[in-house]
Amino acid sequence: MNNNNLSTTYRHARHILLSAITDIIILLVSFMAAFSVRGVMTPLESADGVRLILFSAGMTVGIFYSFGIYKNLWARTSGHGITLIINAVATSTIFTMIVNTAVRQQPLPYSIILIGNVLALGGFIAVRYRSRMISGLSWRWQAIWNRKFPKPKTRVLIIGAGQSGSELAVQLKHRSDKKYHVVGFVDDDPEKLGMYVEGCQILGGRQMIGRLVELHNIDLVAVAIHNIPGPDFRDILTQCESTKALIKVIPDTRALLNVRQNAGLLRDVQPEDLLGRSLITHHEDVDLSPVTNKVILVTGAAGSIGSELARQLPNYRPLKLILLDCNESGLYDLSIELKSHFPQAQLAYTLANITDQDALEAIFEKYHPQVVFHAAAYKHVPMLEEHPNEAIRVNIGGTRKLAELSRKYEVERFVLISTDKAVNPSSVMGASKRICELLIRAQSQQPENKTLYTSVRFGNVLGSRGSVVPTFNYQISQGGPITITDKEMSRYFMTIPEAVNLVIHAACLTNGKEIFLLKMGEEVRILDLAERMIRLRGLRPYQDIEIHFTGTRPGEKLHEQLYDGAAESATETVHPGIIQLNAANELMDSNLLLQWVGYLQKNGIDSKQAPLRQLLWNMTSSEKYAILGEDGPDEKNPVKTEAALKTSVTYSANGSKMPQSAAGSD
Repeated sequence: MNNNNLSTTYRHARHILLSAITDIIILLVSFMAAFSVRGVMTPLESADGVRLILFSAGMTVGIFYSFGIYKNLWARTSGHGITLIINAVATSTIFTMIVNTAVRQQPLPYSIILIGNVLALGGFIAVRYRSRMISGLSWRWQAIWNRKFPKPKTRVLIIGAGQSGSELAVQLKHRSDKKYHVVGFVDDDPEKLGMYVEGCQILGGRQMIGRLVELHNIDLVAVAIHNIPGPDFRDILTQCESTKALIKVIPDTRALLNVRQNAGLLRDVQPEDLLGRSLITHHEDVDLSPVTNKVILVTGAAGSIGSELARQLPNYRPLKLILLDCNESGLYDLSIELKSHFPQAQLAYTLANITDQDALEAIFEKYHPQVVFHAAAYKHVPMLEEHPNEAIRVNIGGTRKLAELSRKYEVERFVLISTDKAVNPSSVMGASKRICELLIRAQSQQPENKTLYTSVRFGNVLGSRGSVVPTFNYQISQGGPITITDKEMSRYFMTIPEAVNLVIHAACLTNGKEIFLLKMGEEVRILDLAERMIRLRGLRPYQDIEIHFTGTRPGEKLHEQLYDGAAESATETVHPGIIQLNAANELMDSNLLLQWVGYLQKNGIDSKQAPLRQLLWNMTSSEKYAILGEDGPDEKNPVKTEAALKTSVTYSANGSKMPQSAAGSD
């Protein structure tokens, strides 16, 4: 045993000894006071009575020790700790009476035993809660004699009378600065109405929030509910926003225990909360062995989705986790973070570009990945409208290189991160991602292929680069205005951790060729999101912060689709958050698609033609095969037979036939 352990043991023993001596003194003084109450009627002349009192004192110390009373930090213990003392004293009293009854002449009257232990109980509680008693007496003394009153406390109404709510009440009450006064709770459970939690009453349901805030002069409403659906959370916010009270959220207790998060006791409401919150957990009906104990490659590892994959995948005990990105600073920052949180994980950081064939070949040759998560892509719609050839080079070309190498090196599973913008695309970015989905499907149809290819499609993720949320936050902090393209613009949203968790599960579900769709919940109107973000800052839309409408940008839709009902059939999976999409028909010959992609890679976009029309070779739901001529897709005759396709498919962007050599892969 080292010196530190000896020192700690000594301090603990000293603390217990001093506490035990104090309790014995309290008990002896209490019994003396009990005799004084009885007066001359009960003189203490029997030696048996003295011995019984000493026995009771020793037994009380032993019971206190067995109840753990000497192990509590009473300065940080809630009022419920009193019940522990009461139970211990009651136990001691019962045993003392039993012993007193067993002695032939009953050395002590029962009244003495009862009065003595009741007085001792008061002494035990007073000693352990002395700091709070002194603090209370101190400010009252200052108020009466010096007219010095304490600063007004923040009056708190807690939403949710469950475990999180009760824990929050304890922590607010016992803060050293004494800033908060918990007025009560709000809970929708009618059976809890009128009951008390941590000494505070449950005052009503959510519909009474406005009245309760006004009636009790509430300064702060603290939401302490977890796993709450988005509509319910938004309803609570609606009730709160009509009041003068500030709104805060208590982080999940599990998040507080997660070393990767430095969460405070209370935080501001975030836009993510508007979607509802759910725990990121493993689903019991999904076999996770396909991604457990594997060599895993993540592309775009420094991006929003890629970096979250890097944070979650170490929990699946990868034999090696290869993190690839061309963003040197982002990759370095990620390495520092992961090294701190997962010191035992086998991580490899690769600075490379997914369009570099030689670099990718070297990575596959060195590590032989078994699972590939392909998250690297250009994704900003306005930028790719201006630079469509970059969408071909990076999104399409990079995906093709990775997919072909995965087939060559017999990767077990290849997962493409796609987007809802790939459905009936109206932008270059969406069209490029749709081509990537079809490329993945084409690779799965190649002879002797052993890789399971799948795409996972979802909508916007909050907090990612390019998301409206960081933009709105910045615009609000600058005093406005907030800019929105259209009043009716709406999007599907999901938090990054939730999306990545579902992506990993989808990777385990694939049988090859299908597309998985993550359930995105309700469609959110961008204007509603902006107005709510302004109000949550304590400001007023259109008065404190202006909202300007700028008009839709090139390639932008008012509303996104999650899948094309005419071309794709949706079926449920064993995971409640994942839908499987299957093509209603075999859309094309995979070799013809690869020829077309090869032509795009070799020749790029004709600047004289609309880029989207040149990319939409087979994208729209109403066409089985769309062939581009001088004026774009043939809208008069959208459905062509496969035989006709094979004779006309190799058209270039301007309508002239492509040579077969030009149509090949680069």
